[in-house]
Amino acid sequence: MINLRWKILLPPCLFGVLAAAYLAWGWLPEVMLPAGRTALAMAVLATAAAFLVVSAITVDRQVIQPLAGLARHPGEIFESGDLVNADPSAGNEIQAVKLTIEALTDSATRQRRHECAVEQRCREIEAALRLSEERYALALRGSSDGLWEWNLASGEMLLSPRWKSMLGFADSDLPDCRERWRERIHADDRAAVEAAIQANLESTGEPYEQQYRMLHRDGSTRWILSRGTVVRHASGKAYRMVGLDTDITRIKRFETILNEMAEGTAGAAGDAFYRTLVQHFACALQVSCAFITQCADYPTSRLRTLAFWSGHAFLDDFEYDLPGTPCETVVKEGRVCFHPQNVGTTFPVEAGYEGYLGIPIFASDGKVIGHLAFLDTRPMGDEMLIASIYRVFAARAGAEMEREMALEVLRLQAAKHAAEQPQGSPHGTTGSGS
Repeated sequence: MINLRWKILLPPCLFGVLAAAYLAWGWLPEVMLPAGRTALAMAVLATAAAFLVVSAITVDRQVIQPLAGLARHPGEIFESGDLVNADPSAGNEIQAVKLTIEALTDSATRQRRHECAVEQRCREIEAALRLSEERYALALRGSSDGLWEWNLASGEMLLSPRWKSMLGFADSDLPDCRERWRERIHADDRAAVEAAIQANLESTGEPYEQQYRMLHRDGSTRWILSRGTVVRHASGKAYRMVGLDTDITRIKRFETILNEMAEGTAGAAGDAFYRTLVQHFACALQVSCAFITQCADYPTSRLRTLAFWSGHAFLDDFEYDLPGTPCETVVKEGRVCFHPQNVGTTFPVEAGYEGYLGIPIFASDGKVIGHLAFLDTRPMGDEMLIASIYRVFAARAGAEMEREMALEVLRLQAAKHAAEQPQGSPHGTTGSGS
């Protein structure tokens, strides 16, 4: 097979030979042959040879070598191993270049397909990530938890809008700053919180969990359950901490009230129990007035107080008419009655008070025998509705009332029996005795 170099040089070479042959043996005018045909032919051959040498060098440098560079081994052009190994020394540089171009085109096509597959996979991963983020955001919005994130390297601390709202702030009102977060922690709990976080950063054990108080924007205190985890490098070095905070003020209030009530009423009975009950409830709930009543008649139209705590002292017990009071719903319908505000407007008899909460007290047969009530000069919040605690102590009060009523019945029966005994016969006999 003739290689490209000779394909290029062969036509001018043949042309030179033919020209020399013609000059040697062809017809020429005599004027062109002063030195003879042989000398002219040799001159043409020499010129043609010189031309071929120059042409060969030029073709080699300007055509053959560049083409050979294009047809180098595929490993030198692509590392994929997709190209055909076309050796230019085989003598067909054009074919080698053609194969190289075809291999390059095929490799580019496959590379493009691979890139399309990678792009499609990236889009799928991004879509799945967006969906996961949306679900996470929806879960956070639907929960009562506030998210925080602390970058240990930069010191930046991200506080989510929900976290800020737990303390009464809008997102723009409180900057995302660790110092602002630290300032909201109750002064008495600050050292313990920082110590717990530091211990968790230095340990790879249990996740971070701490209960502490934080200051609300309105000046009140909120109990927070903070749970978090430390994100670490492969080396174990911590570089980020992420956590969720939950407002557990209601739960802590529940615990506080339950503990105070249990301790205050333990071992008490009768009047002492009633007085202790209303006093501790008033202090635990921070209301102006707390009292417990018993039905004075049946069907009930009047109530009699068994203990009445107002302000900082007990008031004397008294009876009052049930109609026209918020207590009527409690006693008549046997259900909790809650007026968070404007109770004094709705029921003029309670003028001066804003909030009212009444809880019925049942006897063992299910009949309402009294009620437990709270009044406050300020509006009451939903945190007052801790029904399980009220039911526990209302049941305890009901049992105490039934116990006292049973004792009263026994006392009356004993008095009646004593009155029926003949005088002078303490043993109930009329004989003279033995």
